[in-house]
Amino acid sequence: MNTLEKFEKEHLKELESDNKLPIFNSGDTLKVHLKVKEGEKERIQIFEGVCIARKNAGINSSFTVRKISYGEGIERILPLFSPQINKIEVVKTGSVRRSKLYYLRKRSGKSARIAEKNILNQSLASSTEKNIMPEKEISSKKTEEDNSKKSDDVKNESIKSEKKKEIVDEKK
Repeated sequence: MNTLEKFEKEHLKELESDNKLPIFNSGDTLKVHLKVKEGEKERIQIFEGVCIARKNAGINSSFTVRKISYGEGIERILPLFSPQINKIEVVKTGSVRRSKLYYLRKRSGKSARIAEKNILNQSLASSTEKNIMPEKEISSKKTEEDNSKKSDDVKNESIKSEKKKEIVDEKK
């Protein structure tokens, strides 16, 4: 390992410790908070779009975000460790099979949509750690309770109808 590689490795450790970036892949919808300078003033502008590519190359890592604005496709290639990036938020995780989604450039409208990843398994894992019951189990327990209540209601109604018959028979 030469001195340049050593320097890059040390600098990369510093950057990763300072800036906590979320884990994201291509296909995810991201909100990138960018610092924009206009004269002397500085503000934060949000660029929201789909990550269509990610390049992992140490300090030179970058990702491409694509969005449609007024019917025109806009792509930005952003360095991952850029000082212009304030923070990155993952809005949705996409279910894709490729690492580069360049085919989205040719598409528009509904055909350019990406399905959201099924995160049921992840929610089950996180809920067992926190001792929280997942929504699916909660809904299944509710249906079981509802079914038991319905069967109790049916039993009660049959008992009531039998009592009415007995009362009618006694009156005769």
